[in-house]
Amino acid sequence: MKRIFTRLSVLAAFCLLMINVAIAQNITVKGKVLDGGDKTSLPGVTILIKGTQNGTQTDANGNYSISAPANATLVFNFVGYTAQEQAVANRTTINVSLVSSSQQLEQVVVVGYGTQRKIDVTGSVATVKGEDISKQASVNPVSALQGKVAGVSITNNGAPGSSPQITIRGTGTVYGNTGVLYVVDGVWYDDISFLNPADIENLSILKDASSQSIYGIRAANGVVLVTTKRGKIGEPSIAYNGSIGYKAVTNQVEMANATEYATIINELSASNGANPLFTNPSSFGTGTNWYNQAFRNALQTNHQISVNGGTEKTTYNFSLGYTNEDGIVKTQNYKRYTAKLSNDFQVLKPLKIGYTVSGTAINTNDINDGIFRQLYTAGPVVPVYYADGTYGDANDFSLGGGNNFNPQVTLDYFNQKSKNYRMNGNVYAELTFAKNFTFKTSAGGDFGQNEVRAYTPIYAATQGQRTTQSTLEIKRSETRNWILENTLTYKNTFGNHNITALLGTTAQRRKSYFINSKAFDVPYSSDGDLYLALGTAATRTVVDGGTLSTSASYFGRVNYSYKDKYLLNATIRRDGASQFFGGGDLWGNFPAVGAGWVISNEDFMKDQKVVNYLKLKGSWGKVGNAGVPINPTTLTVFQGGDLVAFFNGVGYTGANINSLVPSFLNWERTTGTDLGIEARFLDNRLSIETGIYNKKTEQAIFEIPVLSSIGTATGSLIGNQADFQNRGFEFLATFTDKTKSGFGYSISGNIGINNNKVISVVTGLNPIYAGGAGIANGALATRTIQGGAIGEFFGYDVAGIFQNTAEVAASAQKTAKPGDFRYTDQNGDGIIDGKDRIVLGNPNPKFSYGLNTSFNYKNFDMSLDIQGVAGVDVFNANVAYRFGNENFSKDFYDNRWHGAGTSTTYPSAAVGSTANAAPNSFYVEDGSYIRLRNIQLGYALPSMLMSKWKMQRIRVFVDAQNAVNLFGYKGFTPEIGGSPTNAGIDASVYPLSATYRLGLQVTF
Repeated sequence: MKRIFTRLSVLAAFCLLMINVAIAQNITVKGKVLDGGDKTSLPGVTILIKGTQNGTQTDANGNYSISAPANATLVFNFVGYTAQEQAVANRTTINVSLVSSSQQLEQVVVVGYGTQRKIDVTGSVATVKGEDISKQASVNPVSALQGKVAGVSITNNGAPGSSPQITIRGTGTVYGNTGVLYVVDGVWYDDISFLNPADIENLSILKDASSQSIYGIRAANGVVLVTTKRGKIGEPSIAYNGSIGYKAVTNQVEMANATEYATIINELSASNGANPLFTNPSSFGTGTNWYNQAFRNALQTNHQISVNGGTEKTTYNFSLGYTNEDGIVKTQNYKRYTAKLSNDFQVLKPLKIGYTVSGTAINTNDINDGIFRQLYTAGPVVPVYYADGTYGDANDFSLGGGNNFNPQVTLDYFNQKSKNYRMNGNVYAELTFAKNFTFKTSAGGDFGQNEVRAYTPIYAATQGQRTTQSTLEIKRSETRNWILENTLTYKNTFGNHNITALLGTTAQRRKSYFINSKAFDVPYSSDGDLYLALGTAATRTVVDGGTLSTSASYFGRVNYSYKDKYLLNATIRRDGASQFFGGGDLWGNFPAVGAGWVISNEDFMKDQKVVNYLKLKGSWGKVGNAGVPINPTTLTVFQGGDLVAFFNGVGYTGANINSLVPSFLNWERTTGTDLGIEARFLDNRLSIETGIYNKKTEQAIFEIPVLSSIGTATGSLIGNQADFQNRGFEFLATFTDKTKSGFGYSISGNIGINNNKVISVVTGLNPIYAGGAGIANGALATRTIQGGAIGEFFGYDVAGIFQNTAEVAASAQKTAKPGDFRYTDQNGDGIIDGKDRIVLGNPNPKFSYGLNTSFNYKNFDMSLDIQGVAGVDVFNANVAYRFGNENFSKDFYDNRWHGAGTSTTYPSAAVGSTANAAPNSFYVEDGSYIRLRNIQLGYALPSMLMSKWKMQRIRVFVDAQNAVNLFGYKGFTPEIGGSPTNAGIDASVYPLSATYRLGLQVTF
């Protein structure tokens, strides 16, 4: 990969050296910008040198000064006014009058396989500008969407470089791939962690089935279109964007200190009929704070430099990026190197060709997946080190079971490094002919390799943390994906009619390969050179495998408008996917239709002054989900040493089927219906978009449990088992204005409401129970059943705490002890059993909202974003998941039952016992939160100073992300993801952190 980056850098440098751009002599141009109507001055007008990002703004009196080439063209832009171009032509004074307009209506929106005017869009498409994404202190661009788009839920994982979980208009599937489709410059991806946010021009989220249907088989969970930056005609422009800062844990959970821990452990011992473990709890003092021992303020630095420019014949854009981010846990680190190069060539007047190629290298120092569990439960009476320098040992304090470890040992001896190399991009040719026709062909690819090396040496740190045999494990995976697409577009306007027709084909292949290997007795090497061949040959193991899937597609779309009043959009896509070959519905058809009525363009609306723009729109469509395992209808078998078959009295290695499979499998289809309104008021300063939707997943594919007595290995059956529904409402309002004094501002608020429901199931189908990860005693905490939501929390309702033996004797829980949970006997049969379980909560958020603002005055600018969710529950599995003498949170210690009358809500220290640890209402908490997602303050140096320094722009900024978080949940963060039937369960999630940065942006 190093060679690839070296060659890429050389290629970029060569391209730049070969570009001959005639740089004209700069002159200073001054002038004043006025309102074309009342002739008042306009402060804050943006003036750019055409083809570049170099420019300035008018001051409070509408005056400006800019250094520009004598033959350049200046572009004047101001909110609510028509953009105006003025050729410099050696003039030193240029005064301009801008005419008010409704330019926002002419905004171009990126949709599938093309663009549309905002006025022509009949579906639900949200657009976020690249500049808004790059303002966030997020390595992954998807994280920056949080709170910006109504109906889109983002769940972040705090780990460096992790990909957030995105859900568009609710959960609509439970099996296979539940992620959205990302389309970057025409190439399909499952994630965009390889993208540098600074390379993004804009991002469109297709939310409804009408806009998604052009992507057929992969659109069921939503589509995100990403357009990266390309070259622009003009002089070479070099830009640097860098920041340095740190991340700090927020809302850290306070644990019981050593004295409190010893006290509550003695209570636990007493409840089990044992003698106190600690004779003098107060002698331990505060003890070890394991979170403080492992956490740190993590350094984060990010740098990106780009070169942009070109002529009428060729344009170019080249960028290099570097990110170095420490984790909040010591020893964790993430480094990413990115490079991107794009060129567009106007070979002939009708022919344009171009390419984009990007490379990414990611290196990480990983941490043990169980470290947060250890930090939560480790006994504070155990020191990190003894006076002689050896590790503190939990066994020296008779702490066995699940508390037999020292987290510092885990940090010191866990040695795992990951490397990820990826190269992707596309090449295209576009031919315009017969005036109205454009043919485009493109080929794209995504090629990657990931390697994980984990080494465990021989060591003896404590009685429970030691190994007598070293281990080296290497996992390597590769992806080799390509996509070929051809489209033919017809565009024409005749009279009052405007029509755009599209025909296209797609061919794809997705191939993955993995190899997992392991060797024992590999000697330690201080320089890190560790190889499998150094281990014992007899114990080496290698397992490999892979998948291959292909698809072919045909699609078409027609957009029609009459007098910009009546709009029609019709789409059809036909997909064939190899996943269903030999036992499924190989081909699927995905139609869609949308219509719109621009009421404000009707004659009866022309004389009114209240509404500037009003559009009513509606759509219907179908999309599919091909994210299922390869050949799901193929019956497979496996052989094992525990299986024996006898033939003629001789035993042979036997075989058994892996799982039951259906003889036929239909596509999982999602049907969506939308109805929306777009409106603008107050001279287009206030815009409103609102709508309702009904999204129904039909013949959903998932696994259902079957009796193990039939002899299957997995005890499940895959099939089309149920229908799901998501219904919701979305609202977005934005107000943008500038005062005469030069103060400009934009305030935008959005809210999304969604209700998730299982509306039907196969007759006789048992409920799907899941959510066992991190739950004590292997209990299952979620249930999916007809009439409820996907993955609802399910268990016992806690009515109180038993205070004495008399209460126990008079209850339905004869085996309980004082201090145990008192469960509600729901059916009144005098017995507490599984029939008394009820729905306890819903992990699917009902409300999501955001408030996004920006302000600017003279050279100062500020943005402030607030984001939150409500109507959601989370399951705190940390409290009861214990097997010995684990620690307790300070909250539990302060509120626990430790004698009659001490608590009626919190149980005793025996919370981990079988009866108390069963999923119940005590562990289900409100997951609502509101946070200050981002605040940034910037200052751009005066333009006159920039002219003197021969530079275009210098801006410094400071910002903070997640600095303020308000929630009632007793864990680190209520922002908890997970698969659909396991969502919202906190079994030691990565803690939430705040990021504080100082940044610099320079353009010259």
